[in-house]
Amino acid sequence: MAQPFTPTQRRQNEAFLAALHRTGNVRLSAREAGVAYGTIQHRRRGHPDFASRWDIALVDAHARFQASGSLGLARDRVLGSARKGSPAVPRRSASALRTEGGEPVVVRTKSGRLQVRPACRGKLTRAAEQLFLSALSATCNVRLSAAAAGASPAAFYRRRGRSAAFDREFRLALERGYTQLEMAAFEAAAPDSHYHDAWRSNDPPALPPMTISQSLQLLHLHEKSARQGWTPAHGRRRRGESDDTHRERLRAMSAAGRAREAEMEAVRAAIEMEESGPPPPLPPLPDLAQVTGWSKASGKAPHVPGVALFGGWRIKEMEASLAARGKTGR
Repeated sequence: MAQPFTPTQRRQNEAFLAALHRTGNVRLSAREAGVAYGTIQHRRRGHPDFASRWDIALVDAHARFQASGSLGLARDRVLGSARKGSPAVPRRSASALRTEGGEPVVVRTKSGRLQVRPACRGKLTRAAEQLFLSALSATCNVRLSAAAAGASPAAFYRRRGRSAAFDREFRLALERGYTQLEMAAFEAAAPDSHYHDAWRSNDPPALPPMTISQSLQLLHLHEKSARQGWTPAHGRRRRGESDDTHRERLRAMSAAGRAREAEMEAVRAAIEMEESGPPPPLPPLPDLAQVTGWSKASGKAPHVPGVALFGGWRIKEMEASLAARGKTGR
């Protein structure tokens, strides 16, 4: 797994994703975040969570552009306060996603025979199918992917029932989207991802006015969850609880406590790693020609000169040994 992002890199990534949600333009978003295009692409390749959020931002931008209707309205809504002279927001034209009528398409008749017919006006094109599948492989969400392609989910479900090829690609896109989201969730859950710990850098807000009785009551209500690590922290047997159930509950409480301790230790290690900076480089390996003592044959004369160390002399010795014991090796 790649090295976790530094605080500066995390701030740049958040600014880039916010701009990508708004514009749907990778180069423009990287320019607004102050990051080189090659740098942001390198971060995407090494971090599945960042790549998943990137894809979701693009799908969200496509869906909003399709829902906005005209390109001018989409530009006004999306760019907002973008500086003058910025590149226009890329958006697929309506003709790329819908047929204009008359294009030759292959259809299957009611009798099952394939036939080339002129397409009706306003039907989804292959580009719309590819856009839908790309969005589905990033989000694993059929409704959002259909919105990104400017169509209803029912249109793609009908295509799935009519075309075995599209049904296969539909399933493959779902599998890829599930795998990508699973990898992203695994990376975001790691203590060194720093995905949800932005609140730690803020000062705690001021306490609201309360009486002594109210403060003591709050301490009593949250003492078990904050200090003892388990909401029903008492280990006494409950009414009607059997011995097996009681032991299983105590075992689960003990496992939860160990998991909490391991999690806190991982968080402390991640904080120490971030504060100490990058790890030191590994020492260079010595020349392998200078490494000795790894073989028992070092310094010994070969059994048969001119024959490799792992040659066939071992077979002859085995046959002679077996013959001496009255056995045969064949």
